[in-house]
Formats: sequence, structure tokens, C-alpha cells
Amino acid sequence: MGSWHNFLQDLSAQWPVIWSGLLDTLHLTVTISVSGFLLGIAVFYCSISRYVLIRKLTEAYISFFIGMPLIVLLFLMYYGLPQWGIKLEPFTVAVIGFTMNVAAYNAAYLTTAYNSLDQIELEAARAQGFSEPQVFRYITLPQVLRFSVPALTNQVIGNLKDSSVAFLIQYTEFFARIQELASYNFQFFKAYMFAAVVYLLLVSVIVIVARMIERRICVIG
Repeated sequence: MGSWHNFLQDLSAQWPVIWSGLLDTLHLTVTISVSGFLLGIAVFYCSISRYVLIRKLTEAYISFFIGMPLIVLLFLMYYGLPQWGIKLEPFTVAVIGFTMNVAAYNAAYLTTAYNSLDQIELEAARAQGFSEPQVFRYITLPQVLRFSVPALTNQVIGNLKDSSVAFLIQYTEFFARIQELASYNFQFFKAYMFAAVVYLLLVSVIVIVARMIERRICVIG
């Protein structure tokens, strides 16, 4: 009990810094979730283009960023680009790297949902004079988003958990602050257990919100 008491004292003393790191984690998670979602829609739109070249390039984009480990992409941008005279801030690197990666996954989820749609309905809309952008906006996108809620929710959860690797490019988010705490008092097990509990609570909040969205969509549908 004494060791836990000492750990909690250290935690309390460094709480302002840890809280700041937690806010940075949430900031990064929300930013990449939104940017990755929007770019994912754009990539998905290109993936169903009537033009073969655009579809092939989009498929290559999705395959490349799904296949490349995220940490390799972040390291290439943060440690590699300065050799070419391009130096970016850690947050900027994290946002760009995560966004390109997350967009590829989101586009893949949306494409999977699209493949399950009734193509006759889409052809009927085109026959009635709807342009391709109108078909996408009013028919395709609403349906694929509804079918993709569970996958998109899992992606947001993944974004939260993956944000912890950003400390490797000097972005001082929550896990980086926990690392500092553990290095300060050498209570590694307790520090990482505390981090695990915090991440679990945040994931639980995301799941609850996602369930509310799913129920609302079911009622509307």
C-alpha cells in the first residue's frame, strides 16, 4: 500500500503535465479522426470513379498506406524529410501521417459497404437524370456511412490507441507524459496500469457514443 501511496503522490504532483498530455492526445485523436474521415470519403469517391485510371491510382493509394506500418511513415516524415531540407513540427507530422493512413482504412471500409448496395437503385437514380455527384451525395454516401458505423467506430478507437506512438516523434501526448512519470519514480507497472485504465475509459466513452449513433440511425432508417 505504501508504494501505491507514493505513486499516487507522484501522480498528483505531475498531474498538470499529465493532464496536458491527455488533452494533447484527445486533440490529436479528434483531429486525425475528422481529417481521416473526410479524406477517406474523398478517396472512396475516387475508388468508384467511372475512370479506370483514377480507380487504379486510388487502389494503389489504399494498398500503399494500409500496407506501410504507420510508425515507418511517421519516421520517414519526421526524421527523413529534414535531410531534404523539410522540417515539420511533431504535431504536423502526426496529423499528416495519421490522416493518410486512416483515410486509406476508412476508404476501404466504405468500399466494402458500397459493394453490398443494391446497384439497381443506383442505376435507377442515374436513369432519372441524377448526375454522378448527386447519386453519390444523396444515395450512395448516406447508405455506406450507415452500414460502416461499426467499422468507422473501431477506426476511431484505433486512432486513440495508435496516438500513443506519436511520442516516438517527440509529440508529448499522454503516453509520453506517463513515460516521464515512470522514469521519474521507476514505478513502471503502476504507471502503465494507470495509462491502461485511462485508455480503457476513453475507449468506453467512444463505444457508448457509437452505440447511441447506431440506435439513432436505426430509428431514422
